[in-house]
Amino acid sequence: MTAVTLDLSPIATLSDAQFDQLCAANPEIKLERSPKGELVIMPPTGGETGRINSKLTSRFVVWNENCGLGEVFDSSTCFRMKASGGGDRSPDVSWVEKSRWKALSAEDRRKFPPIAPDFVLELLSPTDSLYATREKMAEYLTAGVRLGWLINPENQTVEVYQQDQPVKTLEKPEAISDETVLPGFQLSLDWLWNS
Repeated sequence: MTAVTLDLSPIATLSDAQFDQLCAANPEIKLERSPKGELVIMPPTGGETGRINSKLTSRFVVWNENCGLGEVFDSSTCFRMKASGGGDRSPDVSWVEKSRWKALSAEDRRKFPPIAPDFVLELLSPTDSLYATREKMAEYLTAGVRLGWLINPENQTVEVYQQDQPVKTLEKPEAISDETVLPGFQLSLDWLWNS
């Protein structure tokens, strides 16, 4: 099953409160909203994608627990990035620098945080459209994300997205890092390419 995008503009424009209510009333469905207000219904992942995503998230959690530089979020977290040109999106893995997270009110931290993460990772699953995922990565940069990695296990590539830089495609990298955004973090990928 692939993601389904619904253009509601002929009949309605969902307010933030209505989108929040829709998500709360349908907790079994993962919903996102594009910058144009389109409703995106995301399918659940298969076993392999869930297994890989859990391993990826755990690497970030361990690093962040050791350095204490920010907060790591899993794919269940929806960020409200529309104030800066994005939509309401749930990256597979995301990280927000500590001072930026602490600057949010307690209420904003409880709801869909109105902030663009500093870092996002998207893991391309067999049901994802590469074109749509690349559009989402570009949207993240527009919204203020400083660094994004799009990992494609099937093609064994990582696309690196950075502000004011052309997209870089790495072919089967052993590891990937970025000292500017994720100081001291290195993501080994041998286990992924060889699994």
